Amino acid sequence: MSAENNSNPGVLSGSTKVTIGIPVYNCERWIADTIRAALAQTWEHKEVIVVDDGSSDGTPELCRDFGDKIRFVAQGRRGGNAARNHLLRLASGDWVQFLDADDSLPPEKIAVQLGSQEAAGHDVICSPVTFEKRDGDRLVRRDSQRIAHPVDWKAEWLRWNLPQTGGCLWRRTALLRIGGWNEDYRFNQEYELYFRALKAGLKFALVDGPPAIYRLWSEDTVCRRDRSGVVLGKTRLIHAFLDWLETVMTPDSCSPYRRLAGVACFEMARTLAAQDLALARKYFLDRRREGLIALDGPAAPWKYRFTLGLLGFAGAEKLARLTRRSSAATAI
Repeated sequence: MSAENNSNPGVLSGSTKVTIGIPVYNCERWIADTIRAALAQTWEHKEVIVVDDGSSDGTPELCRDFGDKIRFVAQGRRGGNAARNHLLRLASGDWVQFLDADDSLPPEKIAVQLGSQEAAGHDVICSPVTFEKRDGDRLVRRDSQRIAHPVDWKAEWLRWNLPQTGGCLWRRTALLRIGGWNEDYRFNQEYELYFRALKAGLKFALVDGPPAIYRLWSEDTVCRRDRSGVVLGKTRLIHAFLDWLETVMTPDSCSPYRRLAGVACFEMARTLAAQDLALARKYFLDRRREGLIALDGPAAPWKYRFTLGLLGFAGAEKLARLTRRSSAATAI
């Protein structure tokens, strides 16, 4: 009999095993707390595996301090997705919980997800996450992700509103079937993985439960150092996603999704403008020629839309920048 069969077909049994996989590179500040959070999960049938991706700080020693409570494996510097795939190959659980080395989980997170009526028969169990912005040891802000019921997973993908890594449980066999993590991606890797999962027809479930904690604490990350690379990579994914939708949906059915893509591209143009206005203007004009600019959402208030019509993109951004500086000076 399957380990996931019990008297209640809507709930996974306690014998279902979970692998909690933690990839780590130079994260001595958080790794011990993260491992403790993994070990504290109330779902009893679990294993914790840590793959070190060539750390040069004290991370390996901190991991080894946990002894046989965890399985610690060191590999050469190959990147985060290679470490995640190494974890996937080592995993013996029915389900895999990936947990970045600077993030955390509340103790009941996995138990609530696996105990939910929605879990059985699905391949990916998702829960919203909590974003913690930190300045040193000080918690600056905490925001909770909101995903509306019923979920349109394609729309949430285009909104870039699917859970961060720690929010999901993946059925191990399903994740292996779609090839695991793409090791060619330095950023946007979660959404590339979500894209392949949706294309392959994996079944997603949303469970409202204790949220995983995603910490925003360092400016020295790949995504923050290379915002233009993030934007251009995300845009390539959006193009591929729309191309896929056009093969499985009618043009009329695709129209709302193209609009969501246009909102996303407009937001990215504005994000890019903070780093490189000339590149952002070119990006804006290129997307507009493709029909992928939609002036909607929080990045397009009416005052901005008005100045955009008068001054063009670069002029509107310069005026917005001056307005922000003036407001900041007034507040001092």
